[in-house]
Amino acid sequence: MKFDSITVKDANGQAVEMGQYNDKVLLIVNTASKCGFTPQYEGLQALYEQYKDKGLEILAFPCNQFGKQEPGDIQSIQSFCSLTYDVSFPVMSKVDVNGSNASELFDYLKQSAPGLFGTQSIKWNFTKFLISKDRNTIKRYGPKDKPESLQKDIEQLLA
Repeated sequence: MKFDSITVKDANGQAVEMGQYNDKVLLIVNTASKCGFTPQYEGLQALYEQYKDKGLEILAFPCNQFGKQEPGDIQSIQSFCSLTYDVSFPVMSKVDVNGSNASELFDYLKQSAPGLFGTQSIKWNFTKFLISKDRNTIKRYGPKDKPESLQKDIEQLLA
């Protein structure tokens, strides 16, 4: 499976090929609106504002697999992100990140950047994957890693 040929859905259910982000450093995050880590939207938005013109794209994928903390439909999720955190980066369609219905994108990311002790499953909301433009570097960060702590790694990949 090639990263660029993976297709995901945007908030309107339209197909989006990951290849359209070929010239971007990507930060992909599974998100939830009712989680203790939800305030990380603020840090993600700050990173986006700081680096979007330098080649960073952030893609948020709402997921309801952890504590049922993303129960709403995509319209209510979009509204929450916009009104509460002024999010301007793309919030995509809801996905599963683990299990038989897991998004092909997250399967790829989990295989490319396993977690602690080589585990592939995602343990909670706000797991982050930072991906270089050439797609050769994929780093995984846990939910407790605040977005601002990724700044140095983002700058290295944008250089």
